[in-house]
Amino acid sequence: MAVTIAAVAALALALSLRARRTPTGNGDNRVGSPPMATKEREAEASEDDDSPRHDLPDEETCRDYLSSMLLIRRFEERAGEMYAKAKLGGFLHLAIGEEATIVGAVHAMRDSDYLISTYREHGQALTRGTEPKVVMAELFGRADGCSGGRGGSMHLFDVQRRFMGGYGIVGGSLPLSAGLGLAADYAETDDAVVSMFGDGAINQGTFGETMNLAALWSLPVVFLVINNQFGMGTKLERHSAVTDLSKRGEGYGISGIRCDGMDVLDVNATVTEALRKAREDREPQLVEAITYRFRGHSMADPEEYRSKEEVEQWKGSDPVETFQQRLVDEGVLSEDEAEELNSQTMQTIDEAVEFADSSPFPELDTLYDDLYVFGDQVKGWLVVDERSPQLHRGEAEKGSDPDPYGLAEAGAAYAREGDAEARRKRQSGDGAARDDEPVEEDTAEGEAEPSAEERDEEGGGD
Repeated sequence: MAVTIAAVAALALALSLRARRTPTGNGDNRVGSPPMATKEREAEASEDDDSPRHDLPDEETCRDYLSSMLLIRRFEERAGEMYAKAKLGGFLHLAIGEEATIVGAVHAMRDSDYLISTYREHGQALTRGTEPKVVMAELFGRADGCSGGRGGSMHLFDVQRRFMGGYGIVGGSLPLSAGLGLAADYAETDDAVVSMFGDGAINQGTFGETMNLAALWSLPVVFLVINNQFGMGTKLERHSAVTDLSKRGEGYGISGIRCDGMDVLDVNATVTEALRKAREDREPQLVEAITYRFRGHSMADPEEYRSKEEVEQWKGSDPVETFQQRLVDEGVLSEDEAEELNSQTMQTIDEAVEFADSSPFPELDTLYDDLYVFGDQVKGWLVVDERSPQLHRGEAEKGSDPDPYGLAEAGAAYAREGDAEARRKRQSGDGAARDDEPVEEDTAEGEAEPSAEERDEEGGGD
């Protein structure tokens, strides 16, 4: 029932966007043994390990792929630096090492297709076409961010480019993927959906429920599981009984295939074919991209669950460096041109940080904007405002031109927070308390704090 409701909700949203389409232009993992996915990728490769699995596309496409991967890499590196400087709040999940999976998949999509992802989604937004400065501003929590500063790192959104967001709940975006696919089918378009999620999400109940609906309704969805070998800090073979994740859809009638998530060309070829089947044959597909994240699950991750040797081994397949070197070796671009491309990317990131840092924070009196639908059809209180001694309907603040700072001061006094004398100085407007005015005492029976009985009666206790 929950999945069906989510799917219908996504259907309604997608249908409302149809008229506003805006093109953008285009094993064993014990210490000392090779990572499981490395063994699998080697087994699936050709007999000559030095031979590339795919021929290079035209020069423009090659440069586009490299530019996109460089943009993600440099953006993520700078985001990590800004987080360390406390410019960013909340959590920060970096996709360093996963660039080929992101770029290869997104470049296989049409402009009209839908993309939905997890909370590790900076690269998805950038590759889909959202401006780096707007993404960085969102990470900074600023008003010029793509979600108005309200989403932060885990909730990027760009409806014009049909990037339908990152989601903080593991597996939470999967039912919405089905809803988007249902919308495309209902509207009789040839739009398709690429739904990205991690290997940890594949064990959530929403995965099975969504697979069932997608197969039952023949929805044009490509489910792309980004297998970076860890569900947070838990290795794949410790959280999944079946480690070949491409087979996890077979019980629902959904065929699956693997690709090398460290090879942008292999990802692109695999997802392109999966999208063709989903779009033309109306057969949902499951693609497993075997990749690796070089950084921790989040910036707060001490990474005690893996060895430095394992990380270094995977870095030998760095998707950005490997692809760049191949372009140089095959004469697509020179070493100087590669360096110039990197310098241009760094300049773009510098400008993005400058833009984000100068962008204003959202106004405090917009706190309740975009939360609920206001109207007589919804009964009861939608929001409870506890910033003042007397509880009141939060939605009443909308359009009433409130004094948010005054409310905050009153709320602090009510909760006995802060210094009462300093608060009185601020309220007097002259920076000093008047001599003939007693200093407010924050006592249990004083004006600033009602008794326990009064608090219970007002409903404004803890």
